[in-house]
Formats: sequence, structure tokens, C-alpha cells
Amino acid sequence: MSNIRLTLRYDGTKYFGFQRQKDKPTIQKKLEECLNRILEEDIEVIGSGRTDAGVHALAHTVNFHTKTDKTPKEIMAALNAHLPWDIAVTEAKYASERFHSRYNVLRKTYVYRINTRGYINVFERKYVYDFFTPLDSEKMRAAAKLMTGTHDFKGFSAVKKTDKSTVRTVFSIGITEKEGETDITYTGSGFLRNMVRIMTGTLIEIGSGQKEASVINEVFETKDRLKAGFTAPAQGLTMVGAEY
Repeated sequence: MSNIRLTLRYDGTKYFGFQRQKDKPTIQKKLEECLNRILEEDIEVIGSGRTDAGVHALAHTVNFHTKTDKTPKEIMAALNAHLPWDIAVTEAKYASERFHSRYNVLRKTYVYRINTRGYINVFERKYVYDFFTPLDSEKMRAAAKLMTGTHDFKGFSAVKKTDKSTVRTVFSIGITEKEGETDITYTGSGFLRNMVRIMTGTLIEIGSGQKEASVINEVFETKDRLKAGFTAPAQGLTMVGAEY
């Protein structure tokens, strides 16, 4: 039995996230369908994390166990011949028997792109959020510092009732500007449902003068989702990758 590790790149526009869902197109479902056909086995893929519907990935790590004699290179070539145009395998290799793409993650990185031009970014419209308003990056950087570290991020998530911990560590939040665009890069131990998008919505409201940075401490103290900002649209978010 071999443990195969793949790196995926995908345009999430047409998909309901990574995780398999009944009667809905997802990245995991498409990948497993192709693997089952290619390897003639019932393959279950493990992903490094879930992504929301409409979110993209530059490097999403997955792994699966198989009895096949095909090499990773052969599996990669076959997958890229059968997967739809918006999903690609960029790397395939053998992993140790104990490697688990989700449980072994040390940190994950996401980037959120915001169009601050006064018009739609026509050729990038599926990959950015068209906010159309300049943002105060210095205010956003000061606010982002309050978000870094180990906190209970329940108020910055779509999590409702859960027995699992909502404490996460955000190692860094970088805010960069280029002509007509502001990008926010998040690196953390892991992220709750909608967490990056809600943090982004909060930073946007602070950068546009709708909220003060002090709201971040209020959200941590009260765990009240209603005090945080809006949930930024999914299309602006891309998973950059995971580190092991």
C-alpha cells in the first residue's frame, strides 16, 4: 500500500469548496471520481483543509492510500488528462505511511485580494473582491497586529455551537499595496469556518473608516460575531499553501 501526496491548484468558482458534498460539485468529489477511474479502486482523498464555496487554491495538499503499481508521475499525468480545466495537479510524490495532509500541517497561508480601483478589474474579476474604495493600509496594519497571536476566534467565524476548540494562532498578517489593489496575507496554525473572510471584512471596515481597531478586542472579549465586520466574498480568497 502506497501513500501518495498530491499538490492541487484550482479555480474554485464553480465548486462548493473542497470537501465532498452530496449532489454538489466539489474539488474532492471530482478528484476522487478521476482517481477511482484511473486506479480502479475506491479512493478516499484527505485534504489539508476545507475551503469555502468559490475559494481558490495555488497549492492545496492532499494524500491518499492506494494498492496501484502506477508511479506518482504516472498518476499525475493521468489525472491532468482527465480532470476538468479548472483543477490541476502540480506535484505528485510518495509520502511516508504516517503522513496525513490535515493532521500534520504546521501552518497554512491564505491571501485575500481587494480591488480598490473605481472600476471592475475585468480580467481578474473572479479572483478579487471589487471594493472600489481606497483603504487606509496603516490603520489596517495596526488592527492586524491586534489579530495576531493565540486567541479564541469564535467571534471571527461562522462557527455556532461546537464542542471543539475555537482557539487558533495567527502567526502573521501582511498587508501590501499595489496600483489599484490591496492584498492581505494570513499565516496561521489553522482557520475556522469563514474566519479569514470575516477577519478581512473587519479589516476592510477599519481601513474604510466604518469601524475602529478597538472592535477587535471587543470581539475577542465577547466572542460576538455581530461585532465583527462583514464576511468578505469568497472569490477574493486563495489558499497559498500549507507547511509541514
